[in-house]
Amino acid sequence: MVANYDYTVKYPEDERYHELDPEARVWRVYGDEASAFDNDMVGELGDSLDILLVFAGLFSAVLTTFVAQTSQSLSQDYTQLSASYLSELTMLVRANGNNTAILNIPLTSTAFSPGILDLWVNGLWFTSLVISLSVALFAVLAKQWLRQYLSFTTGTPHEQAYIRQFRFDGLEKWRVQPLIGILPTFLHLALILFLAGLTIFL
Repeated sequence: MVANYDYTVKYPEDERYHELDPEARVWRVYGDEASAFDNDMVGELGDSLDILLVFAGLFSAVLTTFVAQTSQSLSQDYTQLSASYLSELTMLVRANGNNTAILNIPLTSTAFSPGILDLWVNGLWFTSLVISLSVALFAVLAKQWLRQYLSFTTGTPHEQAYIRQFRFDGLEKWRVQPLIGILPTFLHLALILFLAGLTIFL
């Protein structure tokens, strides 16, 4: 909510023909109104980003636990492979001792192909994790941008007004507010992908 002040009382009236000087009242009034507007805007955006960061952090931590377990199914089980090799070696030693043909002993297969469900689950969960971490990254960058936006400026009221407007135009040009507004949608997408993978997994 923009502050409501009686600026005719707060700031002295400008001398005639000096209404647009660098120290004129109009720039001071603009600075006060812009400061109140900016504080409200940045406060709301900052609160949204804080919520996003907490959710994205917790969600990514939980998802990483799942991914760490299921990603093992994408590679060969070397414990099982070692056991197969030992079994084959034992049969070779016995065959040699019994004068049995070694060619009749089946060889251990090293071919490996992950199951289609394992591929789907891991694909969905890795995609979900990347989206969640990307949202967290963009949220941190946006918070840094907002903090810089409100950083203190020096100079005359006219120069301060110019710098503030330059910063605001930058926010508008880069569509920072709409980008922050769309971040929850990406988190929802990450959650949907996780639930889809969980459904397949179970």
